[in-house]
Amino acid sequence: MIIGLTGGIATGKSTASHILSEQGIPIIDADLIAREVVMPGKEAYQKIVAFFGEKILQEDNTLNRTKLGEIIFNNAEKRLRLNEIVHPAVREEMKNQAEHHLNTGSKIVIMDIPLLFESKLTHMVEETWLIYASPEIQLKRLMERNGYTEEQALSRIHSQMPIDDKKALADVVISNNGTKIELEEKLINQIKRL
Repeated sequence: MIIGLTGGIATGKSTASHILSEQGIPIIDADLIAREVVMPGKEAYQKIVAFFGEKILQEDNTLNRTKLGEIIFNNAEKRLRLNEIVHPAVREEMKNQAEHHLNTGSKIVIMDIPLLFESKLTHMVEETWLIYASPEIQLKRLMERNGYTEEQALSRIHSQMPIDDKKALADVVISNNGTKIELEEKLINQIKRL
């Protein structure tokens, strides 16, 4: 079974991912794969360089993410083109990794996808798990973890789909307003259920 794991900023998704990994469950990390598919030699990398030119490369020939970010930030057309190159490559690699784990005996595979609902990727998974923390807890954690002011933290929280909107879309909501140990117990119970 393929589970799509998601959350919001400071809800504890990364912690949940780590706990599940410690239980021996393969984790396919969308963010990590997004970085890997644009490494030199990869097809997506070649398409990006062909489209944007070599001015977006650093001396070691890796992408200069800052420069690329500046180009696409104010240009919707170029941002769309970049997404048309990167997103299919990421999805393909995630599918390949999931198949590999399932073919080599894993019963459960976790796809850790921060923007699971926003990117409409639920078709890639059989069940969606949301690591949920109340907006108040999110705010508190984000301020403590990153040293943000309330205003800075709220601005980051509000830049995402509201956690309660995600809650309405998820198959399983795992509340993480408490401790790491409580989260671990809830996750292990979900694994046992499967």
